[in-house]
Amino acid sequence: MKTSVLPRMGQLLAGTSLGLMMTLGVAQADTIRFWTVEEQPDRLAKQQAMAEAFEKETGHSVEVIPVTEKDLGTRATAAFAAGDLPDVIYHSLQYALPWVEAGILDSELATEVVDELGAESFAQGALSMASVPDGYASVPVDGWTQMVVYRKDLFEAAGLEAPTNFANVVKAIEALHNPPELYGFVAATKVDEGFMSQSLEHLFLANGVSPVDENGVRKLDPVRAREVLDFYRTIVKASPPGELFWKQSRELYFAGKAAMIIWSPFILDELAGLRDSAPPTINNDPTSAELAGKTGFVTTFSGPSNPEGAAWAEMNYFGITSDANIEVAQQFVSYSMDQGYESTLSIAPEGKFPVRQGNAEEASKFVDLWAKLPVGVDRKAPLSSFYPADVIDGIVGGLNVAKRWGVEEGQLALASKIVNSQTINQIARQYADDQITADEAVRLIDEAVAGIQ
Repeated sequence: MKTSVLPRMGQLLAGTSLGLMMTLGVAQADTIRFWTVEEQPDRLAKQQAMAEAFEKETGHSVEVIPVTEKDLGTRATAAFAAGDLPDVIYHSLQYALPWVEAGILDSELATEVVDELGAESFAQGALSMASVPDGYASVPVDGWTQMVVYRKDLFEAAGLEAPTNFANVVKAIEALHNPPELYGFVAATKVDEGFMSQSLEHLFLANGVSPVDENGVRKLDPVRAREVLDFYRTIVKASPPGELFWKQSRELYFAGKAAMIIWSPFILDELAGLRDSAPPTINNDPTSAELAGKTGFVTTFSGPSNPEGAAWAEMNYFGITSDANIEVAQQFVSYSMDQGYESTLSIAPEGKFPVRQGNAEEASKFVDLWAKLPVGVDRKAPLSSFYPADVIDGIVGGLNVAKRWGVEEGQLALASKIVNSQTINQIARQYADDQITADEAVRLIDEAVAGIQ
């Protein structure tokens, strides 16, 4: 690992600062390599433009190298073994801690950047997910929170509270479920779909249930787990029959036949009629933003045994590698999270929520900029054209309390294996279909998870 010439405790002369080095740069113009999984042509073009802006600002060039997401792990491992890592890697949460442990990433370098930019300016959920004993594995870049999407107009007409918890959802189902004209919910029931895995993890997190602790696999809290399973069965019973995943839930909601669904923020532009391949069909105008105006969103969701609730989130980070040209790599990451952060988010604003909300001068600077970035495919417009500021703030605010199984316990890799096994999906579906009792479901989950290492 190269020795940083940037400030580390006790290493440099007093008065030297990361900010100064980032401002002045280094005497020699260098080129660094940047791996990104955002490999679609339009997204690559935006990243290349940002690299060119960085070069114009600093004199240092950036080679933007696309890497297919499914190949990222094996390519990073091979490059590390060959001593040929890039300088910076844009990566998802699943790699942050394992790559620090493996020596691929240098957490000390990432922590310096976070500290210089101001840790308080980042969404705390994004930082906590990448936390290591002395700082952060990587620098948070963007993320998105899974949402309960609901017909706000129907809720208001029926005098219902927003579906922020299990109880409110059940009450809404009792009031609104009237199939086939309107289903109370469209729950994920296709057991081999990642959509069901994400949805169930969100429900378990909402009630404070996890299959892992700091020592590895653990048995589920039986009371809390039964509450989750009972709730899941309730929303399944309020759903249409069949094998349901994201496609059906979106189609039914867009047709005005669903009161509530669970979805990602990639639905935001589609709700507003900006994508011809997924148009709202609630009326005769597929470009209409009517449904967007009738929709509400919940990111922090809670169960009866966990009133604080949780948000399920996907997070992405800039990792600075152990082979990096330290000064330039840190400069590039800092630039991408400050002067160039608007460009970073503009790659795909509907799915890249700002995890850095502002700076010392303007606390909400980047959230405000993000809300004005154009989204959409066939037509483009900013999210602020369709959703009021309080809605946008609520969507972004979920990143502050975002969670995932295994992150706090240092067992993300193990938790990911449990999720990917889809065992919990299968057992939860059996319970929802009245094939087993709740106690049997909890026992079967415990037994299945115990065999995953």
